[in-house]
Amino acid sequence: MRIRPATSGDLPVLQDIERAAGAVFRDLGMAAIAEDEPPALDVLEQYRSAGRAWVACDAGDRPVGYLICEPVDGALHIEQVSVHPVVARRGVGRTLLTYAADRAHEQDLTALTLTTFTEVPWNAPYYARLGFRVLDEAELTPGLRKIRAHEAELGLDRWPRVCMRRALDNR
Repeated sequence: MRIRPATSGDLPVLQDIERAAGAVFRDLGMAAIAEDEPPALDVLEQYRSAGRAWVACDAGDRPVGYLICEPVDGALHIEQVSVHPVVARRGVGRTLLTYAADRAHEQDLTALTLTTFTEVPWNAPYYARLGFRVLDEAELTPGLRKIRAHEAELGLDRWPRVCMRRALDNR
């Protein structure tokens, strides 16, 4: 599997991946998540032009997964990682996270962070298996508090969510 920076031409495909990956939330009674629109093209372009959007590609160089991120308080915060369901459970997400960890290390960042749903099997339980740990309220940095407040404004707190962190030396 090849990981590479996203191109402008990839961005509509990333939206398609997000829609397909989100659809499985419907089976968990989370229809609002399934129906949520993916990031807009201009938002994805901001991540891409900043060098913080990467794709996992199949043998034909077509994106099958993607990750967007940004530095937050000394860590690389994973804003979104999505994998198309047709290639789920094949290590695509793990490979993207490893790639992000390598880029973070190159930038002298100390960890990967993310926010996620606690009761979705491919969210918090999955990340815990990859070495992420749940942060308690006292451990949240100002940037993570701001992210969580924004998520609450969007209504994501209807379902239990947490912030998680993985130290880069814990790969």
